[in-house]
Amino acid sequence: MHMTRLLPKVMLMNQIKIKDNSSNKKDAFKKIEKLTDRILNKTLEQLERDGVFVFPESVANAEDITKDQMILQSVNDTYRSGNVMGFLGYGNEERLIIQSRFSRGSEDYFFQYLLERVLDYPNIVDLHSDADYNNRLFNFLMFLFPYYMKTAMRKGLFKKYVRNRYNNCNVKGIIDIVRHIKKNTPFIGNIAYSQREFSYDNHLTELVRHTIEFIKRKPYGNSILSRVKDEVSLVIESTRNYELYDRQKIIAENKKNVVRHAYFREYLALQQLCLLILQHQKHQIGSGPMQVYGILFDGSWLWEEYISTLIGDAFYHPMNKRRSGGQRLFNNNTGLIYPDFISKDKERRIIADAKYKPIENIGNRDYLQVLAYMLRFEAKTGYYLYPEENNQNVRQLLLNRGITYEGKVSYRNDVYVEKYGLKIPVDANNYDKFKSQMKLSENELRSKF
Repeated sequence: MHMTRLLPKVMLMNQIKIKDNSSNKKDAFKKIEKLTDRILNKTLEQLERDGVFVFPESVANAEDITKDQMILQSVNDTYRSGNVMGFLGYGNEERLIIQSRFSRGSEDYFFQYLLERVLDYPNIVDLHSDADYNNRLFNFLMFLFPYYMKTAMRKGLFKKYVRNRYNNCNVKGIIDIVRHIKKNTPFIGNIAYSQREFSYDNHLTELVRHTIEFIKRKPYGNSILSRVKDEVSLVIESTRNYELYDRQKIIAENKKNVVRHAYFREYLALQQLCLLILQHQKHQIGSGPMQVYGILFDGSWLWEEYISTLIGDAFYHPMNKRRSGGQRLFNNNTGLIYPDFISKDKERRIIADAKYKPIENIGNRDYLQVLAYMLRFEAKTGYYLYPEENNQNVRQLLLNRGITYEGKVSYRNDVYVEKYGLKIPVDANNYDKFKSQMKLSENELRSKF
């Protein structure tokens, strides 16, 4: 309370809060008209290109987490929100906070819990506080650094051609006349030259090194980097040309030389994150005082990865974002699919689909998708695993049978899909109680499989 009175006026902005997968009257957005105009009916992919940080990286490479998903979509006299949670701001004037639909009041324990379980994210999520708002966004970026670094370095340390300059007697490249005269007059046996070499010490790994050193200086820096200590050691060992005073030069070089090769798209995401972290104080995450900025987390992806932590031991988990584990519907290498979960039990094959949506929104397209997967893997059971706040959390649908269009239709007892809702506590009065109640729901889900 006292902190708010001490804040400068520039921090007191127009703000509204909404929930994901909800409809809100358009009149409610009058306080943030400028921000609304810039995000309305825009896809995640468009906002990502505009400079908004979208997690997970590059929604353009998603399948179930669609690139055409919108933050706000105009529907008659309302705006409809999607599966996204996070923050959006417009300069120092307006702010939109998107909480999970399971939040109550100012607390969003569910969103916080997903981040903790999937990303090992510490308990610092505070969506409602005005105090030092930009620093809260900044903390999100730094705590995401280990995830992006680990993901990128699964493909090995980034290596590219660089031109190194030398001044010795072992000439192997192009002689630099101007530098030679400057350094070697009077002549003492050395020759100034440059050589193009394939090296791990390049502008991108130097950028990562500068980000590592920047995070180290924070009070919680060592805790963040401890999760990627092997990767950090490898980068430090490989960047022997690192100099603190080169930071601005390295930033400029990376802004000019963006990673473009599709194979290294994970390094592109890491590069963008490092630039945001190192430029935070100058740009406050956005690209200027009047630009839209913020961080958005895709609830569909978080939910799917969270479910994987619960049933991953019993199921295969193909991942379309990493292009791993893909299967084919047809011969001739046709019909690439990525079922969320395929049970490892060959005798009783089960297909499970994680859906971050209310039960009433699980409909026709979802049915067709899972039934196609069941046919492909000869599974007789399919599940939709979704978050549920009510107690009525199971609905079984038996598959109809018959080859004729006319006449009475019967159903099969041996082939079915089931909508199973994982109970999300909404009455917990603190985060510890929320976590203990979630453990009970998780144990119930595990016992089913």
